[in-house]
Amino acid sequence: MGKLKKLCVFCGSSLGVSETYKTKAIELGKLIAEKDIELIYGGGNAGIMGELSRAVLAHGGKVTGVIPKVIYENVNHVELTELIIVDNMHERKAKMYDLADGFIALPGGIGTLEELAEILTWYQIGYHAKPIGIYNVNGFYNSLHSFLNHTISEGFLKQEYIHHIITEDEPTILLEKMDHQEMKLISKWS
Repeated sequence: MGKLKKLCVFCGSSLGVSETYKTKAIELGKLIAEKDIELIYGGGNAGIMGELSRAVLAHGGKVTGVIPKVIYENVNHVELTELIIVDNMHERKAKMYDLADGFIALPGGIGTLEELAEILTWYQIGYHAKPIGIYNVNGFYNSLHSFLNHTISEGFLKQEYIHHIITEDEPTILLEKMDHQEMKLISKWS
């Protein structure tokens, strides 16, 4: 690996209905550890989030969790390499984004969607030029891609703001493409 040293992964605190989500989270976690990439994530122990972090740790990798106090006080978490406790969700996202060299979205709910949308917005307005990947397990994000294409056709989004998103259903290919992607800082207003 080259550029990707610390990878932020957004994912669900639930397992979903298909066992495949859990299996693929574990597969990604193993790969992250094998490639000596540090996982940056939301710090929780439940769902896909927990499976991913445990897989990285089980294969000798480093894991940094960033968790708000209110969640830390109510949810058990795994023994991480580092756990950063912040005051709220806004600080959590800002810290994760600051630490990471790139971002991947696994399947998840509203929180995962919000994190992905924010990082896409930050790219659009010129806050970062870091690779963004979508691990499209079971075609989970196909509807999102349809929606984004609809926003383009309706004139609410320019193609240049989403053409850099790498979507793959194979984690090895996803990480390889992200590691070699040339990103350019852009701004919606320039």
